[in-house]
Amino acid sequence: MSVSAAMNGSEGPHAFALSPQAAAVAPLLQSFINQVLRRYWDRTPTAVTLMGLLQSLEAPGAPIYFDHLAFRTYGVDGFGIDSISRVFTDFGYTQRDELHFPAKKLRALWFAPPGQDSMLPRVFISELKVNELSPQAQAVINKYTGGMNQAAGRYAALCAATGALPWGHAQVADFDTLSRESEYAAWTLVNGYSLNHTTVSVHRLQGFRGGIEGLNDELLKRGFAMNDDGGLLKVSPDGGLRQSSTVADRVLFTFANGETRSVPGAYIEFAERLVLPQFEHLKGAAVEEHHRRDGFEVGNADKIFSSTALAR
Repeated sequence: MSVSAAMNGSEGPHAFALSPQAAAVAPLLQSFINQVLRRYWDRTPTAVTLMGLLQSLEAPGAPIYFDHLAFRTYGVDGFGIDSISRVFTDFGYTQRDELHFPAKKLRALWFAPPGQDSMLPRVFISELKVNELSPQAQAVINKYTGGMNQAAGRYAALCAATGALPWGHAQVADFDTLSRESEYAAWTLVNGYSLNHTTVSVHRLQGFRGGIEGLNDELLKRGFAMNDDGGLLKVSPDGGLRQSSTVADRVLFTFANGETRSVPGAYIEFAERLVLPQFEHLKGAAVEEHHRRDGFEVGNADKIFSSTALAR
């Protein structure tokens, strides 16, 4: 899916392979993604400004593609990765690699879109290993995911599309308790299934030829706040996956007692996937997405997670 299609609310292209059953309802998937993105644009002014910049640098009418979309969840029954992944797997996405982040107490799965060179984005979903937190933090999370709320995870897709929190508005004291132990846990409490970030596919840009390093320089020059945890550019050990991101915008959140605070929201990431060694002989239009480095890298993603902690 191209960003330009998502931003103007159209259904976007759907030139990708689906089973006959899934193909019949594919517009539902695109409508869902578009609705999730509408809320993301509303809450992430930095992303809107930046997309306008990229479109001004691109050839007229050239689409801008997403590499992936990312969601955060709590790893408790009914609220973990499966709660939001099913809306994608039902429409032909396939589960791929599992990644672990011991220091942050996270695990993640990513899902590949249907079709070898699909215009749809990958999906990256992480979950907090709640049972590894302190008893105090576990009690807070169980308060919002247990009891009467236990079945609310079934409506993860609806929450992602509307911004509704499956557990309602949180108490300030609970947010503070989680913040002291896990920024991820606190973020999820007040953002729920809202999109955590989008990622622009830098190697698919047609007009801007500076690569991700040139893009980073351009963004710094224009005053965008960038995530510099571990360095501005995050590079996989094999050199094939190169990533960077802005820091998260802040959004206003009204807690259960009526107190309003500025809390971390979403951000935008950039990914450049280099051509795999066995396909380096291919040139220009002959290079397609499946010829490039696929998947994700723990070291890169670990630092990208910091984008919400660095919110300003």
